Amino acid sequence: MMAAMGMRTNMPWAPADFFVTFAMWAVMMVGMMAPSAAPMLLLFAATRAGRGKRSLPLTTLAFALGYISVWASFSAGATVAQWGLHQAAMLSAVMASSSGRLSGAILMAAGAYQLTPWKSKCLTHCRSPLGFLMTNWRDGSDGAFLMGFRHGAYCLGCCWALMCVLFVVGIMNLIWVAALTGFVLIEKLGPAGTIVARVAGTAMFVLGVMAIV
Repeated sequence: MMAAMGMRTNMPWAPADFFVTFAMWAVMMVGMMAPSAAPMLLLFAATRAGRGKRSLPLTTLAFALGYISVWASFSAGATVAQWGLHQAAMLSAVMASSSGRLSGAILMAAGAYQLTPWKSKCLTHCRSPLGFLMTNWRDGSDGAFLMGFRHGAYCLGCCWALMCVLFVVGIMNLIWVAALTGFVLIEKLGPAGTIVARVAGTAMFVLGVMAIV
């Protein structure tokens, strides 16, 4: 799918290209977020089973769908952004920014966001799955979907800026996709995730300034 998109970098997009690009982003986002979201999903299923609730597979699926719907919405926005950059001829053959100023601006914005209270708040929720379940528990499949959606919203608030870095390093660069996936895992599950996030934010901001200069 990603290779097919790379073949069309010098051609106007057709409606099918929007669908393929959206599907690419959606699959990539779910794949990148799944490792760090797995502990929450497993804890939800275990808590549900511990309460003796029925329809465990259905409610667990509803939770997962709520989570995925958030990143599907982000994928739609990323697709529109990619189309705009394509129209402006600001993407290379590997879907990376071909403008130093654009790359610098993205890195500066992502780095600055890493240092904000919003990032810290969302990261705290992502790093405390048990606390999230205790304060946001809802019964039923509808409740499970809302819980998954809410957790996905915190996850989006934590990671959306990092995902935008893909426009700098190359959307089709699987090495960077794997690296960012690992970084998200360290942020959310590592013992010093908050410190790592701030150090990385400072580094990204400095690199952004250097790219613009």
